[in-house]
Amino acid sequence: MTSPTDNHQTMKFEDNLKKLDELVRRMESGDMKLDDMIKAFEDGRKLVETCQKNLDELHLKIEKVTADGVSPVGITVNDSGERDIAI
Repeated sequence: MTSPTDNHQTMKFEDNLKKLDELVRRMESGDMKLDDMIKAFEDGRKLVETCQKNLDELHLKIEKVTADGVSPVGITVNDSGERDIAI
């Protein structure tokens, strides 16, 4: 069963991912001024960091739930220490 906190965290992640997608579309359109492009890039970096933190928190929850530490969604850590998700 999903708790309200889990649902809020998922919604927050999904909302941030949508914001990031929209930012990328606007940047790729070529209609932005350079200053606006730089601001959008900075905002995008913050959104990426927030999304990564959300994924890290979810990964820790999954590790706690699984007794043997094996994630059912295939989360692995690559050579640079970043987490990769294989669904």
